[in-house]
Parts: sequence; C-alpha cells; structure tokens
Amino acid sequence: MTAPDTIRIFDTTLRDGEQSPGCSMSPQQKVVMARALAELGVDIIETGFPASSESDREAARLIAREVRDPTLAVLSRCLPADIEASARALEGTARPRIHVFVSTSPLHREHKLRMSRQQVLDMAATSVAHARRLVDDVEFSTEDGTRTEDDFLDEVIAAAIANGATTINVPDTLGYATPEESRALFQRLIATVPGARDVIFSAHCHNDLGLAVANSLAAIEGGARQVECTINGIGERAGNCAVEELAMALKVRNAFYGVDTRLDTRRLVPTSQLLRRLTGMSVQRNKAIVGENAFAHESGIHQHGMLRHRGTYEIMNPSDVGWPDSKLVLGRHSGRAAVGHRLRALGYTLEDAQLDQVFAAFKALCERQRVVDDDDLEALMHGDVHGQGWRLASMTISDRGQRASAVIELSDPDGNKVSESALGDGPVDALFAALASATGVELSLESYQVHSVGIGRDARGEASVSVRHGEDIFDGSGTSRDIIEASALAWLDVANRILRGRAATAPAPQQAVHA
Repeated sequence: MTAPDTIRIFDTTLRDGEQSPGCSMSPQQKVVMARALAELGVDIIETGFPASSESDREAARLIAREVRDPTLAVLSRCLPADIEASARALEGTARPRIHVFVSTSPLHREHKLRMSRQQVLDMAATSVAHARRLVDDVEFSTEDGTRTEDDFLDEVIAAAIANGATTINVPDTLGYATPEESRALFQRLIATVPGARDVIFSAHCHNDLGLAVANSLAAIEGGARQVECTINGIGERAGNCAVEELAMALKVRNAFYGVDTRLDTRRLVPTSQLLRRLTGMSVQRNKAIVGENAFAHESGIHQHGMLRHRGTYEIMNPSDVGWPDSKLVLGRHSGRAAVGHRLRALGYTLEDAQLDQVFAAFKALCERQRVVDDDDLEALMHGDVHGQGWRLASMTISDRGQRASAVIELSDPDGNKVSESALGDGPVDALFAALASATGVELSLESYQVHSVGIGRDARGEASVSVRHGEDIFDGSGTSRDIIEASALAWLDVANRILRGRAATAPAPQQAVHA
C-alpha cells in the first residue's frame, strides 16, 4: 500500500501515449524513454501491449533488462492468450505487473463485446485470477467505467478484488466525466465496494473535453491514490492527463490537496523535450509547465511587475520544472523598463534621453520582426537596425524525381552576391542545405512549421523554425506570399543573429606596430 499522502504516477506514455497518430516509437526508442521516466521518478511504467505486436514484446523485454526500480506493467485483454503473452514479456522484470482490462459500459457490452453483464463479470473474475497466478501485482481496469451503471461497476470491481487484483483502475475512457462526477464516483466506490480499502484505486482520464487533469485531481480528492498519465499529455484522440500538469498542481497547491508525487519535477522539461525529439510531435508554445511560453513574459505591464517581484506574475519557479529561468521576451508589447533592464544586463549604462532614443528604434524594429534578442539590441546600440546581414536575392526550387534541388543567390553583409546550390530530400531540405553552404552557418533543424497569416487574397505564409546551433536553440520566422521564400527568410533570420553574435564577441583587430 502507498502512503496516504503520496500519489503513485502510472506513466502510460509508451502504451496509451504511443497510440497517438504519428507517435509510434521503436523498441530502442522506448528504452531511451523508459530510462528518462525512471530518472523522473515515476512509480509504474506501462511499457506496451505485448499481445498486439512483436515490437511491443521486444520493447517490454529490453526495458525489463535496463530499468529496474519502477514497476513495469503491460496491458492485456481479459483473454488467456493475452495474459500468457504478458507474463512471458515480463520475464526477468524486477517488479512486474499485468494490467488486465475489459469494457463494462452498456454501450461497449452491446456493440463492442456483444456480451451480457454476467459474461463480462465472469471474464473479469477469471482473468484477474489467471493473471494473479502468474504475478503478484495485478491491475484491473473497467474500460469506459465512468459510463457504466453504478450497480454493475460495483459488482465487477468487487469480483476483481476478490480474485486478487491489487489496483483498481476506473478509466474515463472517452473524457466524458466532469470533476464533480469523478470525485463522487471514487468516494462512493471506496466507501461501498467490498475490499476497496485493501487496494489502490486509480484514475485514467482522457482529455476530450479538456478535463483530464481536472478529473484526475478530483479523483484524488475522492480517494484515488494512483493516476495514469502521459508526458506532454499525448494519447488517443485529445490525449491523456499530462504528467507535468498533474504533478505541479499537487506541488504548487499542496496546502489544498495535501498529497504529492515522488517525481523529481526538475526532470519534467528535459523529459518532455526528449519525447518531442523521439516522436516528432511538437509541444504547443503556451502549454502549461513545459511549453516554451510557460515562463515567458512579453507584455510591458507583466515585465514591469516581474522586475519588481517574480511572484507578481509567476506561481512557481521555472527551475523547479527544469527551465533555466524565466524569459522576458522583448517584442512589440514590451515596455521601456524591460528594454532598459536588458540593456543594463548587457553592460550598457544609459541616460534617460539615450534610452528614449534606443527604445524608439526598438519599437520600430518590432514592426518588422516579432522578437528582439540580445544581438538585435547590440545592433541597435551601434546604430545598425538590421541594415546589414545576409539577404535573399533569388531562388529556384526544383522537386522532380527522387531528390529536390535548390539554387539560391544571396547578398552578403558587404553587398556582394553569393550563389549556391544543393540537393535534399525535399524542397525545404534542399533550400536549407544551400543556405548553410552559402553563409557557412550550420543549423540542425528541431522543428519547422508553416501557417497562414491573414485571409483571402491578402493572406501570406509565415514559416517558423526552431534550430540548434551548438548547445543553443534559436527560433526564427519569415513571412512571404511564397511559403518556400518564407522558409528561407526564417532560416536567414536565425543565421544573421548568430553571425551578429559572433561579430559582437570577436576581439578587435590589433593595430600593426611599425618600428
């Protein structure tokens, strides 16, 4: 049994999360992710569904050899062959768990299983008993439990407990419940089902109505002591309860909930970023806790408050979740105080009149680009408002046959023309390769997005890139009626900032000494 003030985190990123379209991982990738989950401190890792594929069976075997501290669970239908396959996949696991499930709602019984209540009840009881003969730790789930009749839900859970289940999971499979319903359901089950006090009750909430975290927190209030969730909230349809959001809600509002997890929350952001790299599924910038904007402030009013006291606009420390620090993003909404603060951090001491002049130039620059970084401020201080830098003169893209080609012409910072060509796996890949050759700046693409700005005939394409240069990540954007040209401008946006940064830090040339 877990302590009453500790919530077990059952991470199903590798099983339910991987079912997100486009998020499949190889067995080797799953091992990498499982190691990260163990370092994060999750209590149970659900490694897969062994009966579904050889890939899941191999992943379970590989993870069992390398990850020893957390409990390792695998999913199984209430079928003898599934249960046996699960047991074989768990061989050698230090802390094995078989997780059996069956649908219990009337809709699922009639249309999915085509079984009576008694048949479902018998299947649940015999399957739990079968699994318990093979391992000591058995979890039983009532699929679509929140849409199941109260009396039948009580009956099937009681049967599972009587036959050896150690954890009872009541999933909100369709994300249909409300927090009030979730809280009341767990309170009732724990208070009335025979044997309920001897097992752990678990919540598994989907996010179809955006309530997965709220429903999971309500289940905790109702007595649940395990929550099933995923990194970044990935999963079927709208996803699952997000680990990072649940963990920080319990930590920040600990005085209200009175419980916490065993997670090392400083690992939340690195684990989120690892999953993004493994699956290619980006994290929305404004996502709670792990989104790039979660601790970023651009509004002048907010920045002024942050400069006075962090608590004015933040309820947690960014380092507690793995971010290095808050970010005061300089853009069109930023005020004079934030610009002055950043300039002082860069070593400039300005009189009020000087700051007014630089701030006016800053505002003008913000009309041409979304974000102003340190290199841009350095340029402003030296009177260069982006008059220099690499500029796109022309480009020709061909995407015929197996490989695409790009031919570009750029103007360098001195006004000279430079031409370059490259091949790539697609037009954008070829374009970026040609730009790298022309400028001498090597960038590793982390993410690339294109979307429309405006509507109708006036609409333009905006390209956004996130790239790695050395140990640093840079974001760039470009806008044009041609999305390929917008992509080139986004790439050059980053390259020019990197080159300005190099110029700012380069030692001044030494004067020749004549005898």
